[in-house]
Amino acid sequence: MNKYFGLLAVTALLVACSAKEHGVIDASETNASEAPPFSSLMGDLSIDSERLVDIVKVLASDEFEGRAPGTAGEEKTVAYLANAFEALGLEPAGTDGWIQQVPMMRTTIENAEMSFSVAGKALSLSQGGNVEVSTARAIAQIDLANVPVVFVGFGASAPERNWDDYGDIDLTGKLAVFLVNDPDFSAEPSEPVAGVFGGRRMTYYGRWAYKYEEAARRGALGALVIHETEAAGYGWSVAAAGPGERVALAAAQTPAPIMVQGWLHYDAAEQLFRRAGYDLGQLRTQARDRAFSAFELAGASFSMNADVAVDQFASRNILARLPGTQRPDETVMVSAHWDAYGMGPPDANGKTVIGGANDDALGVAGVLELARLLKVGPAPERSVVFGLWTAEESGLVGSGAYVAAPVFPLETTVANFTMDIMQTAGLARDVILVGEGQSDLEDDMAIMAARQGRYVTPENLPENGLFFRADHFPFARGGVPVMLIMGIAGGADLVEGGREAGNQWIADYVGNCYHKPCDAYSDAWNLDGVEQDMALIYGMVNDLANSNRWPLWKPASEFKAIRDRSETQRLK
Repeated sequence: MNKYFGLLAVTALLVACSAKEHGVIDASETNASEAPPFSSLMGDLSIDSERLVDIVKVLASDEFEGRAPGTAGEEKTVAYLANAFEALGLEPAGTDGWIQQVPMMRTTIENAEMSFSVAGKALSLSQGGNVEVSTARAIAQIDLANVPVVFVGFGASAPERNWDDYGDIDLTGKLAVFLVNDPDFSAEPSEPVAGVFGGRRMTYYGRWAYKYEEAARRGALGALVIHETEAAGYGWSVAAAGPGERVALAAAQTPAPIMVQGWLHYDAAEQLFRRAGYDLGQLRTQARDRAFSAFELAGASFSMNADVAVDQFASRNILARLPGTQRPDETVMVSAHWDAYGMGPPDANGKTVIGGANDDALGVAGVLELARLLKVGPAPERSVVFGLWTAEESGLVGSGAYVAAPVFPLETTVANFTMDIMQTAGLARDVILVGEGQSDLEDDMAIMAARQGRYVTPENLPENGLFFRADHFPFARGGVPVMLIMGIAGGADLVEGGREAGNQWIADYVGNCYHKPCDAYSDAWNLDGVEQDMALIYGMVNDLANSNRWPLWKPASEFKAIRDRSETQRLK
């Protein structure tokens, strides 16, 4: 899972999480109060928890060296997973047998000299101190001199919300400076913008990745997001961690990634704007108005000179297919990421392998087990594709590579279901929904949960944008309706101990084991809750794979327009 979420999950534990506060979705809202019982989701089939454990023990073992992309651990992982799919009797579904090649690169900015200049007076910047910049381009040198600086507010161009921060500004050859999060994140209830972008719930327009992409589409040379702890969801030390290094897709992209991107410390931003004659606090307020339009900071420029070390290497996604009997060209996808964090410094017990047992070997095991169940059950009418992605921990690179060059058209991909960190504390009365208000799949989730005697609880802190931080998200950006199952999105209402126990499980996992050698299989795991969630996914996948229904994005979703453009390809 994306490296920045760990701190957010800890923060989430500080929030009191009653069902009422979460806005619980129950069976009465889904017309499912008289639905069949839990067992009917899978008919006569049952999940084999011993198989799950066996797979996790292999993938998270020291022999697999933490499954880092581009290492010997990857070679062992890819071979093991391809053999596992073959043993299940599935079809290879990559571009090269079971494999889809993912060309990757690691760029590191070195010897960087950076500064702003306002009216000829320099404001020095230091990598990791008051700025953090990286590049996703395979270039040896960055040499920018006196690049004009443009303040673009929140940088949202959202026609479905009648909002455009850019106006007539031309960003070609310039540096764009953004505010973090959405225009209504800090709005008072009386402000006209309140609720336009979902209130405290982050939309895609609030994500820094969107801001960088929009700047690239408009021809900017660079983009910096002004860091604010509450709006970003984490402190400066997290934003500036590992300064200057970035792992990215090495394949050509359209548009090309922006040359320089990163974070600007709020204090440095304040100095910049003050020297240019502006009050940053006042500009934050003005940017929450529809009348705001981006403008160039008169007399301000940005300069940077740096070397870039580029290391290119190859990695791989693994893909398998269960062909449909009636509509094989329509695809339901189930996926997880196979990578973890490789080797690190010794922990207190001398362990160096960061095996990623729960993040995400257990999710991978879940994909393999669902593949087995769907294979031994009645053949589906639509095809089901199983994807195991590389480099999620590097920024969703593997899943992004698939979406950039899909083996099966996104236009006829019915939905993507992703498992990333499963709740291993036992049975739960609820299931956690990530990304409330996005698509019809959440209504399907509520129906299936009711059939299990459960209800749906939205995630703890939607303002931190977890919906945009796991491998389902590149599919959403491609217009495909998505569903993420993630145990640390909110403290589950556990049958034993309630929500307090659910929150404690998150605290223990995130505080002790997340992205650390401690993330190893334990006999203390209780997989009953994992089986619940897997049965729910099975029910949703099986339902879609044996229907002609196409889940829809909800009207306010920022991804609806993308899907709508290909509607004719799904009308048969």
